[in-house]
Amino acid sequence: MEVKKPQEVKLEIQLDEEIAQGTYVNLAVVNHSETEFVLDLIFVQPQAPRAKVRSRAILSPQHAKRLLGALQDNIAHYEKSFGKITPATQQGDDADGQYH
Repeated sequence: MEVKKPQEVKLEIQLDEEIAQGTYVNLAVVNHSETEFVLDLIFVQPQAPRAKVRSRAILSPQHAKRLLGALQDNIAHYEKSFGKITPATQQGDDADGQYH
């Protein structure tokens, strides 16, 4: 009996011009429930009493774990090329430098 392999689907990803420009953020707030993770990406202006969420991403727990792995892999490659990244303690960080 011949076992058929599933056909590989090629995914074409489109990137609108506005999204391609990117948005600078310097703070991330992560919340979760049983079914999803919510990442709020924020720009905090120095000495400003308010900050605005620039983007919100809502992920399933499985996709959140894949994102974590992709970030860890990319950070390892970055540090191999450019040296160790030392997290800076800023307003909004816990004492251990972790974002929540």
